[in-house]
Amino acid sequence: MATAQTPGRHGPLTGVRVVELAGIGPGPFAAMLLADLGADVVRVDRPGGAGLGIDPARDVTNRNKRSVVLDLKSPEGRAGVLDLAARADVLIEGYRPGVAERLGVGPEDCHARNPRLVYGRMTGWGQDGPLAPRAGHDIAYIAVTGALGMIGARDRPPAVPANLLGDYAGGSLYLVVGVLAALHHARESGAGQVVDAAIVDGAAHLGAMIHGMLAAGAWQDRRGVNLLDGGCPYYGTYETADGAYMAVGALERRFYDEFAALLGLPSDLADAHADLARWDELREAVAARFKSRTRDEWTAVFEDSDACVAPVLSLREAPHHPHLAARGTFTDHGGITQPAPAPRFSATPTAVRTGPALPGAHAAEVARDWDLPAGA
Repeated sequence: MATAQTPGRHGPLTGVRVVELAGIGPGPFAAMLLADLGADVVRVDRPGGAGLGIDPARDVTNRNKRSVVLDLKSPEGRAGVLDLAARADVLIEGYRPGVAERLGVGPEDCHARNPRLVYGRMTGWGQDGPLAPRAGHDIAYIAVTGALGMIGARDRPPAVPANLLGDYAGGSLYLVVGVLAALHHARESGAGQVVDAAIVDGAAHLGAMIHGMLAAGAWQDRRGVNLLDGGCPYYGTYETADGAYMAVGALERRFYDEFAALLGLPSDLADAHADLARWDELREAVAARFKSRTRDEWTAVFEDSDACVAPVLSLREAPHHPHLAARGTFTDHGGITQPAPAPRFSATPTAVRTGPALPGAHAAEVARDWDLPAGA
């Protein structure tokens, strides 16, 4: 594993100032992505914390940030946020629609102080629509977009993919793309704007290719029967002799042929690749072969091949995978093993510069560096 570099601002977003109004889930992760890229992110924590039940010193989504504590329900807290917004390039908030406006820190309030500000809004349902004021979590957002219904075996309930698909892929990543696009526009035009990043929109957009396949008749609108959803016997996971799993993605014929040979499939079954009527038979044979050896044994069989087979690792195992270790995909900082910033840049490298920002720990230095009014 790589060792995190010493503190110091660097990265392609060096010089960009971001205000993050503290929340949970996709908002903080989006702000972390910007911070990882070198932006100066100031997180505005609320008195008493976010109530997540996690030690702030271990919340890696707050790495590379600084923190101040402001009570947005007080006139002083509101004024403090507006002073920050006046000096920022970007503001991110994740409240339900209308909450920021009621607190006096909505888009109109902030743009009155800084017309160039990019105001990023992270919600599940979006700023409008019948469900906009309702509560929700990742699983509900991906449920209504069709994404959840695609995941899992055909004879089982939909599989729950943690909160990666909705919160972070459909939410955080789309918010960051939107913020960076709006930031480019602001620098070209001098005008800021509001970025309405709804998890339902992002999660639906992730399925663009599948919708195209559905329209072309190349995808069935039910799970576990398609090429990429586990319906295909050479694109899925298989249990090994020790109760672990291997992942197989041998889609192209040349990769499949290598997979079949290394797995030891009989020649008559190897030719069942393109015969959908024999897929169940092929799946049973593949499963039986994988059950004959341990995960480590199969890993050794398939390494250095183009069979597109890999071991299924746990979170604690992943940092020790030889390829990830060689690339420094994970890093250690402050005693916490965590993913290193991604992607990588040839001219403006990124790093974990500082650990999780503790609430209020940087009030004095933020006031100095951002030239805030005395007493702010």
